[in-house]
Amino acid sequence: MASKLTGNGVFEGSRIILPEHRDAYLREMSLQERRGKPVLDEQEMQLIEEAIFESYQERHSVTLTVFNPFDDEEIKGVVASIDRQSRRVKLVRGDEDYSWIQIEEIINASI
Repeated sequence: MASKLTGNGVFEGSRIILPEHRDAYLREMSLQERRGKPVLDEQEMQLIEEAIFESYQERHSVTLTVFNPFDDEEIKGVVASIDRQSRRVKLVRGDEDYSWIQIEEIINASI
């Protein structure tokens, strides 16, 4: 007679996963899907800075692609302020809707 502890016995067929273990497993899998930030050369950074400065000077709308480890985010608005010391820009999308974006996190800019 076969033992219930081996093969497809009682313990084999009655495995359960605790919700905490499942959440930890899913969290670990999502962390492994992260991607690294692309390295921009000097010419690309200069084009991004020119688009930001033109939006600031001319009050034109600009579309910024901001790096995110899982999925890049495109934000459209007008550059209202440039903080050179902190290297960030204030992008206004509406009357009271704005966000501060680090220039190092911008990977693309288009007017």
